[in-house]
Amino acid sequence: MTDSSTSAPVAPRRPYSFTRHGITVSDDYAWLKDARWQEVLHDPSLLDADIRAYLEAENAYAESVLGHTAPLQKKLVAEMRGRIKEDDSSVPSPDGPYAYFRKYREGGQHELFCRTPRNGGAETIGLDGDALARGHEYFKFGGSRHSHDHKLAAWSADTKGSEYFTIRVRDWDGGNDLVDLVEETDGGVVWSRDCKSFFYVKLDDNHRPMQVWRHKLGTNQSDDLLVYEENDTGWFTHVHESTSGRFCVIAGGDHETSEQRLIDLDHPDAPPRLVAARESGVQYSIADRGDELLILTNADGAIDFKIVTAPLAAPERANWRDLIPHRAGIYVLDHDLYAGHLVRLERANALPSIVIRDLASGEEHAIAFDEGAYSLDAMGSYEFDTTNLRFAYSSMTTPSEVWDYDMVTRAKTLRKRQEIPSGHNPADYVTTRIMAKAQDGAEVPVSLLHRRDFKADGSAPLLLYGYGSYGHAMPASFSANRLSLVDRGFVYAIAHIRGGTDKGWGWYLDGKREKKTNSFDDFSACARALIAANYTSEKRIVGHGGSAGGMLMGAVANRAGELFAGIVAEVPFVDVLNTMLDDSLPLTPPEWPEWGNPIESEKDFRTILSYSPYDNVAAKPYPAILAMAGLTDPRVTYWEPAKWIARLRATMTGGGPVVLRTNMGAGHGGASGRFNRLDEVAIAYAFALWAVGLADRSA
Repeated sequence: MTDSSTSAPVAPRRPYSFTRHGITVSDDYAWLKDARWQEVLHDPSLLDADIRAYLEAENAYAESVLGHTAPLQKKLVAEMRGRIKEDDSSVPSPDGPYAYFRKYREGGQHELFCRTPRNGGAETIGLDGDALARGHEYFKFGGSRHSHDHKLAAWSADTKGSEYFTIRVRDWDGGNDLVDLVEETDGGVVWSRDCKSFFYVKLDDNHRPMQVWRHKLGTNQSDDLLVYEENDTGWFTHVHESTSGRFCVIAGGDHETSEQRLIDLDHPDAPPRLVAARESGVQYSIADRGDELLILTNADGAIDFKIVTAPLAAPERANWRDLIPHRAGIYVLDHDLYAGHLVRLERANALPSIVIRDLASGEEHAIAFDEGAYSLDAMGSYEFDTTNLRFAYSSMTTPSEVWDYDMVTRAKTLRKRQEIPSGHNPADYVTTRIMAKAQDGAEVPVSLLHRRDFKADGSAPLLLYGYGSYGHAMPASFSANRLSLVDRGFVYAIAHIRGGTDKGWGWYLDGKREKKTNSFDDFSACARALIAANYTSEKRIVGHGGSAGGMLMGAVANRAGELFAGIVAEVPFVDVLNTMLDDSLPLTPPEWPEWGNPIESEKDFRTILSYSPYDNVAAKPYPAILAMAGLTDPRVTYWEPAKWIARLRATMTGGGPVVLRTNMGAGHGGASGRFNRLDEVAIAYAFALWAVGLADRSA
């Protein structure tokens, strides 16, 4: 199916090796990492000419391999776009005299930030994303936060894909931006109560959020005040408003430890106040109400987390008292606080629930659902003194629904159901769960979606999606895009493997550091269980994952590639050892708790070397592989997939082809704009269809 006029690029081998802990590692493709990578993030035109030529040759080869699927890609985009309500809008969220919401105009790529009077009336567009994006190849909002007096909105955007966000301040009534310009931030803002200043996090030259600053309106960024600086390069720092709106919370931490500070927004000049000093392995997050803090924490061995109380005046660890004790296997993901109620989001055995506690009586009740697999999220509120809880629900067959729930009367009101303009009948589809037995006996949940007329005879192609890192669970939520595969006969499966928190925090701990290979073996076990249950058969499966899920794809290709017809690895974290050895990269020090520190530890070095996909490419056949990268990606840098594909092509003994497609104008999230992003989804899906022999029949 390949255009023979374009042969696969052969990356030159430029011998390079290094020795750590007495172990020598060869890396003949190290040259693909631009020595000036920090500058390239800011200005992609600075990319080394040799590297650019190689990436463009790879793009040309990818086009020659997949170019024949262009009509199919076009058809897929049209289908997926047909399922998008083009003039969609969010449910307005009330705050004082106004209700704030976001919407799209028909044909628009970017959001509009809007408001109406609280009880209805004419809408005002504060920010028009389509207008702001004009003239930019890439444009992404970082967010918008209105001031407490409702006169201003601090908003941020990234125009490079590098995730450096610039903050501006807009006058709601005049529709113009003030002179304020605050650059190189993470995009978040917390306003002081007097609306004369705001707090933000500045990213350093290595893209790390280490400093909290305060900007006074009408002044230059050079005059901003440094409020807090984190000295541990392994920690990330962020700011948000507390549940009551009284405090700016400075939240710092890595993947294992956290620490928070409070700034009284009525007294923005006051120094931040520490809640509880950091203790290795102890995580906590706070919600405030009156003179009390409610703290979600894993302290005292609470692996699946508990909620404690502490006096605001003396919130240190010694004064923590259990309110919701730890219950093994019931993972408390999050908590939210209102004037009279505590809301917590829990998950047990990969199914979420919302539990509401009346703080006066201590009485609790849960909001329950019937489907075998579903997704649930509490959506928060601008307002603290309310009995209304807003939440979102969906399943793999049921489009997203937004509900308002009265926490006192328990009345539910449907506020919005996701519209599928081209039509969708949930009854045409089935969502179900099976359990796969891992090699050590662990039971791994797999969520499945297929058409009702599906026959379990092993002939169906199947896309198996996985992630399995950082404690991120994969929700069994609705995705309109994946219907384009399911309607063509695919079974769509999500593997809830270890490394995520789908079955609690212990499920995460069993898939990290020295136990990382459990994630890979779980994924293979899911594939084998699906074959055994006749959902599919060997070489009818396409694996799909992105970022750390792309590392999963690379490891699975090395360890169990014979099961797969194809592998789609989006922005794949595949050069794990080299990245964890480079402490100048943005994410490296914060990642050491997740993967280990191979600089300091020989054991960690050997562990990572044993599974790092790039370092374990072998002389054997591989399935067809599509790697997708973003040139300005600060998280998984472009050279990781580039090096991986180069080594695969030079080493593998058959199978393939292996192709690399680099978006030369985007970062970790791919193309910007809700419709442009569909082009990249269509490429991945066209590749999946092609890998199982269905591309030409589907066009």
